[in-house]
Amino acid sequence: MSVDSTAALLPPLTVASVSAEKRLAYVLRHFRLAYADVPAVSIGYGDSQPAIEIADGASSFFQQTAPYPATPNFREWAGQLLPFFFDSQPEAPLLKLTSGHAFIGADVISAAFYLLSGWQEYFSEVRDRHGRFPYAASVQQQYGFVALPVVNYYFDVLKTAVEHVTGQPLKPRRWAGNASFAAFVSHDIDGMRSGWKAPAKAALKGGKLLQFGQLMWQHLTQPDAWDNLETVAATVAEYGAKSTFFILPEHRSGADGTPNADFRITPRLLRRFQRLTAQGHELALHGSIGTATDFAGLLAEKEALGMKTCGNRFHYLRWEPRKTLAQLEALVMAGLRYDSTLGFAEHFGFRHSYCQPFYPFNFENGTAHSFLEIPLHVMDATLHHPNYLQLHPTEILPALQPMFAETERFGGVAAVLWHNNHFDPANTATGPLQFAEIMAHLRQRGAAFLTGSQIVAEL
Repeated sequence: MSVDSTAALLPPLTVASVSAEKRLAYVLRHFRLAYADVPAVSIGYGDSQPAIEIADGASSFFQQTAPYPATPNFREWAGQLLPFFFDSQPEAPLLKLTSGHAFIGADVISAAFYLLSGWQEYFSEVRDRHGRFPYAASVQQQYGFVALPVVNYYFDVLKTAVEHVTGQPLKPRRWAGNASFAAFVSHDIDGMRSGWKAPAKAALKGGKLLQFGQLMWQHLTQPDAWDNLETVAATVAEYGAKSTFFILPEHRSGADGTPNADFRITPRLLRRFQRLTAQGHELALHGSIGTATDFAGLLAEKEALGMKTCGNRFHYLRWEPRKTLAQLEALVMAGLRYDSTLGFAEHFGFRHSYCQPFYPFNFENGTAHSFLEIPLHVMDATLHHPNYLQLHPTEILPALQPMFAETERFGGVAAVLWHNNHFDPANTATGPLQFAEIMAHLRQRGAAFLTGSQIVAEL
């Protein structure tokens, strides 16, 4: 995996020693969040003589700064062929159970930590043109497991060991209404004034001057097709759901020319936002271009919204792990409780190989951050875009169903982003019909539809 020219522009590495004890504490915290009523039992490496012993396969990897470990071994567990990193004894059984004791033959603690912490992107110096760690540079792409929540499968191995040693069955956590999994439906509000541009440009290019004139007249006299907040809210409500609207407060383009919002926050628009909250929907901040590495700018945008918000997602999913994590932690003092940026723009699936919300790892002090990450699993643009997947509309739901099934299996949160401009009836690739198919499927499977703040409260 190559290093590109962005390396010289990245913030310097700031890393605390990541000992086996810190890795163990971080991973087990999330294991106990993933299951209900986990009994007390000793879990660790052999030198502590635990009831559940983990093979130590990491050697000195976490005392160095290499972004990628050795090639994983693939083992079968629960009907899936899975990559096991730090598996130094591939000939040993994955799980050996004896009276009062269990031995896990692969270092699932180190492997879970590696994926859940985002180690690869923190230490990698590869970034795309938007400053993002790209899917093409990930172990998920290299070994083909982006749509599998591999960390949840590691936890399933550990769960089996705990059940054997304690004699107590473990069940995945349940969500509101005793639902087996949850769905986090959200909308990034980037554009509300530009729905007319593409058809008008096409009409003008095709010499259809009458049609062009009609479109211009509609633009001047009628609401834009993307000026549809109420339609979005009503559509979501048809499924008995509430959703989260991420509002982009900056209308000026970023310093690199990347566009931000095509609208301004006006008192009238604020009143419309407030009506959404009165209906039970949630408003959150959509940090503009540049704010992923600019704390003062991000804080100013939060305050500029003029309303209480406890969530964030960065525009274009921009994220610099060496800096963004720390500034989000600083924003906790101003009311931040969760972020929902971490998904691959190029492919649906699990960027951290985990289907549940998690607390990002703080590389500067070796503990967990205090804000929750609700990882993003699928974005509309990912599904049909010249630079991304280019799925046919009829292929979208079948492609996503296995990922949703994995989320349901492990009691996770299916996080779906559908921009408001994709509710334009003219969009037949990733538009209202495709959104309706996804929502109907999630409802049929019994998902609890929750806003971001509700997910935080549940955890």
